[in-house]
Amino acid sequence: MKKFLIPFIMLLLTLQQGLAFNQPSVRLNDNWQFVKGDLGGIWEVLRPSKWGDPESMPVWQKVTLPHSYNATDAVDPDVHYYQGPAWYRTRLDIQNPYTNGRVLLHFEGAGQKSDVYVYTAKVGSHVGGYDEWTVDITDAVKDFRKDEKLLKQFGGKIPVAVRTDNSRDLEMMPSDLSDFNLYGGIYRYLNLVYVPASYVEQFHLNTSADAKGAVGKLAIDLKVMDTKALNKADITIEIFEPGGKRILNVTKAIETLRAFKSVFEAEIKKPVLWSTDQPALYNSRLTLTTEHGSHVVNSNFGFRHVEFVVGGPFKINGKRLLLRGTHRHEDHAAVGAAMTEEMMRREILLMKEMGVNFLRLGHHQQSRIILNLCDSLGILVWEEIPWCRGGLGGEIYREQGRRMLTNMINQHKNHPSVFLWGLGNENDWPGDYPEFDKQQIRAYMSELQLLSHQLDPSRLTAIRRCDFCKDIPDVYSPSIWAGWYRGIYAEYKPMSEYHINTLRHFLHVEYGGDSHAGRFSEDPEEMTRRVITDGGVDERKGDASLYGGPTRVSKDGDWSESYICNLFEWHLKEQETMPNLTGAAFWIFKDFSTPIRPDNPVPYVNQKGVVERDLTPKESFYVYQSYWTDKPMARIFGHNWPVRWGDAGEAKEVKVYSNCDEAELVVNGVSQGVKKRNSQDFPAAGLRWNVVYKEGDNHLKVVARKGKTVVTDEITQQYQTAKWGDPAYMTLEKVTPKGGTSGENNTVTIEVKLYDANGVQCLDSRRVVRFGVLGDGHLIDNLGTSTAARVVELYNGRARISINTKGAKNIASVSSEGLTTVFCEL
Repeated sequence: MKKFLIPFIMLLLTLQQGLAFNQPSVRLNDNWQFVKGDLGGIWEVLRPSKWGDPESMPVWQKVTLPHSYNATDAVDPDVHYYQGPAWYRTRLDIQNPYTNGRVLLHFEGAGQKSDVYVYTAKVGSHVGGYDEWTVDITDAVKDFRKDEKLLKQFGGKIPVAVRTDNSRDLEMMPSDLSDFNLYGGIYRYLNLVYVPASYVEQFHLNTSADAKGAVGKLAIDLKVMDTKALNKADITIEIFEPGGKRILNVTKAIETLRAFKSVFEAEIKKPVLWSTDQPALYNSRLTLTTEHGSHVVNSNFGFRHVEFVVGGPFKINGKRLLLRGTHRHEDHAAVGAAMTEEMMRREILLMKEMGVNFLRLGHHQQSRIILNLCDSLGILVWEEIPWCRGGLGGEIYREQGRRMLTNMINQHKNHPSVFLWGLGNENDWPGDYPEFDKQQIRAYMSELQLLSHQLDPSRLTAIRRCDFCKDIPDVYSPSIWAGWYRGIYAEYKPMSEYHINTLRHFLHVEYGGDSHAGRFSEDPEEMTRRVITDGGVDERKGDASLYGGPTRVSKDGDWSESYICNLFEWHLKEQETMPNLTGAAFWIFKDFSTPIRPDNPVPYVNQKGVVERDLTPKESFYVYQSYWTDKPMARIFGHNWPVRWGDAGEAKEVKVYSNCDEAELVVNGVSQGVKKRNSQDFPAAGLRWNVVYKEGDNHLKVVARKGKTVVTDEITQQYQTAKWGDPAYMTLEKVTPKGGTSGENNTVTIEVKLYDANGVQCLDSRRVVRFGVLGDGHLIDNLGTSTAARVVELYNGRARISINTKGAKNIASVSSEGLTTVFCEL
């Protein structure tokens, strides 16, 4: 079945639900102009003038959508990201094929408050940066076209403007205390949609199946927008099974009602069940026919049976499934939240390549594209509203939460990947209001719990970290950050088992720690030997602060890839030994920007990802792949660790992460022996060797076998025995990046290295450096990665950045407090 299943599913991705608009529709990506900041009013935005007239102040920039005006300043080390209004404008050629049809602007997401104008007429507003919303501009377009002179001035096109605003506002979710940026802009796709006068606004496919898959039940609820107040219509419902065969075709008359109404029920015997291994998607095509024409909408759906057993484990379709999860923020290098569909696809496919079967979307409703991908690839989803930190606001705040929960469920209810609705995150975190009333928070949480089950009785609810509300949602995740914010990672299993035995439904989301890509340690456990273990693993006494408090790895550790790989692997091996564990999700798949961490090694970046902000994998990515995937793989630890250090003749540990049965390591042409893999043999599942390096270059190669399949990997590392003293000077030179050629497309990579007075490289230095460039070129920076940040902590006494020289002469510089600035002519 898998041979035809995935290709067919991918074809249907563009037909997925949300707001049920599928025809005809066009993404409005091009021909936009933008200005950051507010203007005097809509007249100043859209007054008649030549398009791009320089006298039309302020000067507008050309942009494409999706677009965020925080694409780079969110990680700029020298400024706090802009929070305020901005304007977008365009001119639309509107040609509605429907007689008396409607013209809609469908926003897949814009942050955080939005106003929409057709010429000077305000046609709609929306509060909330993450749910989808639609504005009907039909009447405003008609009114504008009545003025032929004005229409001519705009070239026969319709002037449209959108004002977005992400200003701080205590009466909005999420709180600005949140550990992520509240992006501004039209940062998801905006669609121009044509529909007939009566059209399907939303339709829900409610499905259920027994654990054995004997019968699948389908019920369709419909909501019609009937602008002509018709009394009846015909609907045709077609159901297609995975593979495309039509198995049902029914036509019936209905009364056209604006409220949701049940219009169809059916049973399908022995349906193909959706699962993480075989994500079987059915498709429904519904045609609404009235005297005004036909409107066709499509939606994928699936049949599956999920169960949280009391006290664990988790089951899907009657079989235990260990949830192997991660988290996702809507954030990416160079674009912020304004990710393209291709960027999203690359990210989710990389998760699947790593072995993920569960994804928590933090901490708000995300793009329909992500849900479509999870449907088609077999990734279960916990999606939540952005009630995140700060406390509880007034009625305006609370109504926004109700509205966002309603919209999230209505817009994503059809997705079989979604199995949990999240009601909040870290709601025990005060700060936005003078009063922090736990009873009011409990009452509001209970209200959301009831609303969620009214909107969708088929799914459970969940929250993370609010102990005084843990009895309200169906599934609860307490705080367990063993080995990072508190304690040591060996405390992970006993704390998890305690919660398994005391909570009705326990699911552990959020564990892990930060790692600075390219930084490694010869003694990654040195820090843990100094941490006091008192049975506490709750991050609330450690959180993000790098100052004060008890000794802890997050504050006092080296943030090396070496340590975090050990922490992750310990969790993975222990998860295999807990038969009642529902599963866990590490925080987070990809590094992301945050306004509350300016002092991190990459400023304003939460570096807990297993890939960098541009999707470059760190070593920890391969740790997970070695535990979670079946396709044979092998990875020698330390591809980005060019120089190791120690005494002459000292044995150094070499680790290989692999899912193969056995592996042989060869160093400088000499076999170091064959090791058998054992997932409980920590570290590296037993695939580790003690090797004596020679001074200088050492070539390492692994040959791993799984059945008849052989995979290999190899790296070269230098070995340094000379000991270094205090840093004395830096060097800066042009280098060839791994896998590329310096100088391609006018791009040059430079590297700083730090030495002591005797010329010995300081391989443990974490000194902060600042890059600069003088000339026509510019630094390729503000990407939030270890190699694209002009201010960055060194990783093992070195750091890199690239420069676009624009084909001209440039002088690069690097400075660090207390050392002489050095230059490099390019």
